[in-house]
Amino acid sequence: MRFDRTNLSLMGRWWWTVDRLNVFALLLLVAIGSILVTAGSPPVARRLDLPAFYFVHRHQVFLLLALATMFVVSLLPPVAIRRLAVVGFCCSIALMVLVPVIGVQTKGAHRWIDIAGISIQPSEFMKPCFAVVMAWVCSEKHRRLDFPGYRFAVGLYVLVVMLLVIQPDIGMTLTVTSMWAIQLFISGLPFLWVFIMVVMGTLGVFGAYHVFPHVAKRINNFLDPAAGDNYQIGRSLEAFRNGGLLGRGPGEGEVKQFIPDSHTDFIFAVAGEEFGVIVCLFILSLFAFVVLRGLNRVREENDLFVVLAVAGILSQFGIQSSINMGVAVNLFPAKGMTLPFLSYGGSSVVAIALGMGMMLALTRRRFGQQR
Repeated sequence: MRFDRTNLSLMGRWWWTVDRLNVFALLLLVAIGSILVTAGSPPVARRLDLPAFYFVHRHQVFLLLALATMFVVSLLPPVAIRRLAVVGFCCSIALMVLVPVIGVQTKGAHRWIDIAGISIQPSEFMKPCFAVVMAWVCSEKHRRLDFPGYRFAVGLYVLVVMLLVIQPDIGMTLTVTSMWAIQLFISGLPFLWVFIMVVMGTLGVFGAYHVFPHVAKRINNFLDPAAGDNYQIGRSLEAFRNGGLLGRGPGEGEVKQFIPDSHTDFIFAVAGEEFGVIVCLFILSLFAFVVLRGLNRVREENDLFVVLAVAGILSQFGIQSSINMGVAVNLFPAKGMTLPFLSYGGSSVVAIALGMGMMLALTRRRFGQQR
């Protein structure tokens, strides 16, 4: 579709104000993810006695829902984004409270709730909403000196972390903690408190190591691969070696035959074996482009709320992507975390699309409008 600059319709205004390069980059990630799930999921489905393209068909439905969510949310003004985030955060917290009671246990963790036959992970939707709510709280602190912004920020963070630890989900706790610290730092938190947060974060990692056996096991296996079970990591590294620069070709990979999570946590290994290192570097550059492009769009923004919200959403996006790809090449301890838009998923795909829709809405050009 083509729109001239005098087109004042909803679509016309959206087209000329949205960051079109980031839109194209995100659509390209969605297309690559569709190809990778098609390549990597049939062996997993057969091992579970499901139709070969069970995950493929479901993923296409989730992608359509995700694209619709991202587009609709990107149409909203910043005020509506803030209201949507507050409502989404409250609903997510309410569901997270119910997760330990009525949630479905998978691999020793209670993170999902079945609603009308659909499994929903409330914490995935909490992440982008929490980023926007945190941005609102911190920006209000600068707008109204009598507003206890930092107290609210600490209180909300403690609430979120408590609910995540109960599940338990240490990986998401680290992601949310990093996003929270980045937003507070950008909002002007004194360096003394930044140092205190670094110390407390380090103590938190040590605490998780001693309290949660699965965390200690993964860290020990990472530090001493010969001492534990590193089957999936070993297969993933073998896939990259077999793929080389150009890959073995679509559908010719073998790693998906052996890794149980080849369509989710280790989708990057499927890409490395079948399409090669060059395609993997291209995927990495797409994630980096989305993050850097979004941050560049708010570099001269005068609204602190917009700056903090975009920084929080993009930090989540970048950290999650880095952890997933880093685990696949053994740079980080194993952690069950999907690769945004590339891994199979329901809640994760739609929730990431919600966050990217918020980012696109907040980075739209708003010439001549009062902030």
